Amino acid sequence: MSPVMFSVSLFLLFCLLGFHVIVDASRFHFDSKIRLSTEGEDENIGTQWAVLLAGSAGYSNYRHQADVCHAYQILKRGGLKDENIVVFMYDDIANNPVNPRPGIIINHPEGSDVYAGVPKDYTGKEVTVDNFFAVILGDKDSVKGGSGKVVDSGPNDHIFIYYTDHGGPGVLGMPSGHMLYAKDLVDVLKKKHAADTYKQMVIYVEACESGSIFEGLLPEGMNIYVTTASNAEESSWGTYCPGMKPSPPLEYDTCLGDLYSVAWMEDSEVHNTMKETLKQQYQVVKERTSNHQTYGMGSHVMQYGDIPISEDPLSLYIGFDPANADAIFENRLPQYLREKDAAAINQRDADLLYLWQKYKRSKPDSTEKLEAQQELIESMSHRLYLDKSINFIGKLLFGSDMGTAVLNAVRPSGQPLVDDWDCLKTMVRTFESHCGSLSQYGMKTHACSSKYL
Repeated sequence: MSPVMFSVSLFLLFCLLGFHVIVDASRFHFDSKIRLSTEGEDENIGTQWAVLLAGSAGYSNYRHQADVCHAYQILKRGGLKDENIVVFMYDDIANNPVNPRPGIIINHPEGSDVYAGVPKDYTGKEVTVDNFFAVILGDKDSVKGGSGKVVDSGPNDHIFIYYTDHGGPGVLGMPSGHMLYAKDLVDVLKKKHAADTYKQMVIYVEACESGSIFEGLLPEGMNIYVTTASNAEESSWGTYCPGMKPSPPLEYDTCLGDLYSVAWMEDSEVHNTMKETLKQQYQVVKERTSNHQTYGMGSHVMQYGDIPISEDPLSLYIGFDPANADAIFENRLPQYLREKDAAAINQRDADLLYLWQKYKRSKPDSTEKLEAQQELIESMSHRLYLDKSINFIGKLLFGSDMGTAVLNAVRPSGQPLVDDWDCLKTMVRTFESHCGSLSQYGMKTHACSSKYL
């Protein structure tokens, strides 16, 4: 064969081989079993998913929905897409008749609107434990109402879950249906892990006794890292409340945020999240949240699960805002946060502060004044009734001498609240069926109920 013929033959052979590769590549591209990277998805971290949940309703709980809306804005600026962010909130704050700025929610005294653009995936009576669990598991068939959006994640994906609301030993509040129990949540996380539908998961929880949700329950080896606003025995704290420093605008009667929550969010907004690690943020939030324990305020921020994950950059979970590319990490509280007047309030007392502010602002001898006074009296009476009822039960079961000691007893660190969670649920529901709702304040009595098991 002449050199010319050989060259032509070789060229034709390469063309045929190239055509074959193109055809195969085309067939590979449209194979429905192959999961391809979507636009903006980094092959090394998969898709970034987020679930944000405010577990309360009512204007006195303004701060919880403000927290969630603020978190959404951070994730959005960080590059996460709406299709990958699932938002749960009752949505009765922005357009509430008593909101001084209709259609607007703020999370800082000088903050801008954080409500604009927030997806309304699950609102009102759709904010339930069952929907929350179905969303985490990616179970589209089990969600009821709402957008139907779920965490349809794969084995290379990263998931961020943020919950903010009232809590109690072993439980988290929900505005509709039954409360969320610790063991049920951990069981759902175990199921998610067994399905191999994520690479790593980070969970932030703002609630009283939030450490009890994971203490002794969340095993290591599930690639889940958790931080909580408080340990298993103490309250978490609201902030940016009337009379505090800094104080909300004068027209606001309620707290704008929660101490742990605004700590992690405000930290995220001023640092380069590609360089700041989860561990560094944990230390910043821990210092800020416990800063005023000398004055009887603040809580112990805790971490659970697979602690080595805390070496990851924040950007893996909440994204990266290019505006902060040149930011330098500085683990130092601003001066105003180191002052006593930069106060906080026990989560369970925030509603009383709101009612008191409402009463003070009302015109003398007005119908509004009388109604606010009655609300205050009813709230205080309910608290007194719950405390007396629980103490009475303790004395009946353990005697007058042992009752108080048993109720105040705490299981050793590292142990779950109870061993028999079904029994705890039955006891709580039995009490409520005969004695009325525990309400947000009464959630603390789960610790007392657990002592009977």
